[in-house]
Amino acid sequence: MTCGPDETPLPVRVTRPTPFLDRLPPPAQPLPRWRIDLTPPDITPWRAGNCGIPGVMHYEGRRPGPHIVCVSLIHGNEFSGAIVLDRLLRARIRPRSGRLSFIFANPEAMDLFDPRDPVRARCVDEDMNRVWSPATLDSARSAHELDRARVLLPVILTADRLLDLHSMLWPGDPLVLSGLAAAGRQMAQRIGGITTAVADQGHRSGCRLIDHPRFSDGGPAAACLLEAGQHWHESTVNRAMQAVMSLIGPCCGLPVPATAAPVPQRDMVVTNVVTARTGAFRFVAPFRGGQVLPARGTLVAHDGRDEIRTPYDRCMLVMPNLRPARGHTAVRFARAVSSPA
Repeated sequence: MTCGPDETPLPVRVTRPTPFLDRLPPPAQPLPRWRIDLTPPDITPWRAGNCGIPGVMHYEGRRPGPHIVCVSLIHGNEFSGAIVLDRLLRARIRPRSGRLSFIFANPEAMDLFDPRDPVRARCVDEDMNRVWSPATLDSARSAHELDRARVLLPVILTADRLLDLHSMLWPGDPLVLSGLAAAGRQMAQRIGGITTAVADQGHRSGCRLIDHPRFSDGGPAAACLLEAGQHWHESTVNRAMQAVMSLIGPCCGLPVPATAAPVPQRDMVVTNVVTARTGAFRFVAPFRGGQVLPARGTLVAHDGRDEIRTPYDRCMLVMPNLRPARGHTAVRFARAVSSPA
């Protein structure tokens, strides 16, 4: 992707001189009170698993075919995906061809869910979606999420198509994330019911499941991460069900609902990841994920003395985190591409 002479991207981060008083961080802003329409599902029948790995339900069809893996509860407070898998298991969905695995990755985190503090249940010890690099998995370090990832790794290493089911804390358009590998980007275009596909390089703070070498080394295996909508809304569950059905329907001999059929998509690629350098990161407006800012140089946020501005025209904001902690991703900037890699 290149820029013409009049499209040269501007710097994303601009440091400006400010008076001393202006450098003081603003007072901490409390999180809003979230609307919670869902309760965690009862996954008691599936906790022991059926293949020797707790939380993994695995089935094999009579005909050869790919191994399709659907993962829920990488984050314990994002249980819309677990609701979907629980409903499909109770409906006794089985593959006619290939293999099908449903994973409840971190039920112990979900057990911590309290609607009075719903963000707390994201993890037990650490973010499970930052531990999937081989170096981390092979290290001597121990933590709940890391140890659990090691237990699940044999399933991950045999997946041909993997869909990681998530939801969003802040309002935003649903989207499918992939890495930059061609197989993942092509898979993202085929997930039903979602109109935006975004390719990116992941996070500086650690390796996501979809970025494991199984899916990022240029081979045929592919993985995508579904951000189905905002946490704790029934519409998010419905959208996640559409996406899962579009993936597993063919191998299970199920009709794919018309609402889950592929639709024309925004095909985007992330060019810049903005990480909060200070505890004083503040957006200048309550931006929404998927929002497109038409003019380059538009002021988006302040990070201490730094101004965060859009680097080009028609810049899409990917999942802005309106209360980022220092060292966490605050927002990603993306632009449209003519066709997937």
